[in-house]
Amino acid sequence: MADATHRRVAILATDGVERVELTEPLKALKAAGADVAVVSLKAGEIQTMDQDVNPAEKIAVDLEVADAHATAFDALVLPGGTTNPDKLRLDETAVAFVRAFAEAGKPIAAICHGPWTLIEAGVVKGRRMTSYPSLKTDLRNAGATWVDETCVVDGNFVTSRNPKDLPAFCEKMVEAVSRTPRRVAA
Repeated sequence: MADATHRRVAILATDGVERVELTEPLKALKAAGADVAVVSLKAGEIQTMDQDVNPAEKIAVDLEVADAHATAFDALVLPGGTTNPDKLRLDETAVAFVRAFAEAGKPIAAICHGPWTLIEAGVVKGRRMTSYPSLKTDLRNAGATWVDETCVVDGNFVTSRNPKDLPAFCEKMVEAVSRTPRRVAA
């Protein structure tokens, strides 16, 4: 297993996030030794969903995106669900946060509808990516090459289609994070 010790990862999510697309990457990153923070539009808790429409558990928020800086993190995870990224792409602070990771060349892992926020940030042009099939046209219109594959790694981007792809997504995500330079232990 890849070692992500001394790496800090932000998972950007809000109400409506697909539960397993947040919790499985969170578990994988923590198991690899990463320090993970759930970053959201608001403080408190966010409501996760199962199959996009069934309320599931609430997840504690560690940091509001208004107080977050990409420079404090080594990588970013963008889970899906349709409501979650739709809300995020309408928030200018969240979009700027995502854009900062891309501009810095830091690993970004996005699954399912997560790439909507990458599209809004204007950072997918020239990328080879996958997503939930309904985003195919959105990604192509934004200049990406969309492919129907379990997991696609293109430079610092890791993308997958849906919860069934989580094993491959988590593996490639942790590998990408583990390749970033280690932070000095506090």
